[in-house]
Amino acid sequence: MQGKIALEEHFAIPETLEDSAGFVPGSYWDELQHRLLDIQDTRLGLMDKHGIETMILSLNAPAVQAITDRKKAIEISKRANDVLAEECAKRPDRFRAFAALPLQDPEAAAEELNRCVKDLGFVGALVNGFSQDAEQGEGQELLYYDLPQYRSFWAEVAKLDVPFYLHPRNPLPQDSRIYEGHPWLMGPTWAFAQETAVHALRLMGSGLFDEHPSLQIILGHMGEGIPYMLWRIDHRNAWVKLPPKHPAKRKFVDYFNENFHITTSGNFRTQTLIDAILEVGADRIMFSTDWPFENVDHAADWFDAASISEPDRVKIGRTNAAKLFGLD
Repeated sequence: MQGKIALEEHFAIPETLEDSAGFVPGSYWDELQHRLLDIQDTRLGLMDKHGIETMILSLNAPAVQAITDRKKAIEISKRANDVLAEECAKRPDRFRAFAALPLQDPEAAAEELNRCVKDLGFVGALVNGFSQDAEQGEGQELLYYDLPQYRSFWAEVAKLDVPFYLHPRNPLPQDSRIYEGHPWLMGPTWAFAQETAVHALRLMGSGLFDEHPSLQIILGHMGEGIPYMLWRIDHRNAWVKLPPKHPAKRKFVDYFNENFHITTSGNFRTQTLIDAILEVGADRIMFSTDWPFENVDHAADWFDAASISEPDRVKIGRTNAAKLFGLD
């Protein structure tokens, strides 16, 4: 399929490059570094070869979210966003941008999102899970965005009417005891999805979408497992008649179908895609590759041949993203 739009596609600046070092064996690090720092050469060639018209680029993980010095987190966010704006300006027909945000400071994050959307032309934000702030629990407190101090930030996101991509990061070591002795379960194998799914469920359960029903959240990797658990989340012990223990007013399936979109990033399996279409519909799924951590050819070759209808392929491959981000 030609004209695809891909939206979980990462880059790095020198200050955040090392954050990605642990995700591949040392013998692959030179290649991953090249992939992360390159935008206009190898990346663009692969896009041409595999029918990707546009990539929406975002900073690698955890980057800003793991910088416990609040002032430095703000500084790195602005630097990364300025670098990305310059790269997108070289090929505005091929690249668009998600803002990196210093959510250690909700007010600063809202200001930076405003700057990125209104001054730099960014189409939304991508944030790498919870944030850490030295001024709150010496950087060990997990700042999830359902917490009350983030409601003014979400009001700004709703006001700007731009999507927010909730991207994974690994849990902190003290919260990873379940994985002790099994380091292979960290990262994309399992820990990323578990961490991000819980964060997304916290947003839903907090009543955030009752307060701001227009918010649109994006989850990668075919929804981090949530689509396949929605019925169970809403119906646990259904014979026991008790009020819910969360402030949300509606069923989680309603929020997921009205306030969430998912992408195919890093999860290239047709059976899973068909399950996702059955759960959330083809209108809320978008193509992505997860470059440079996954290969563009692996994503595109699979998607172009996947056993789905051609109208659904066009929606997922292009028109859903074009509509959500106003790209056509």
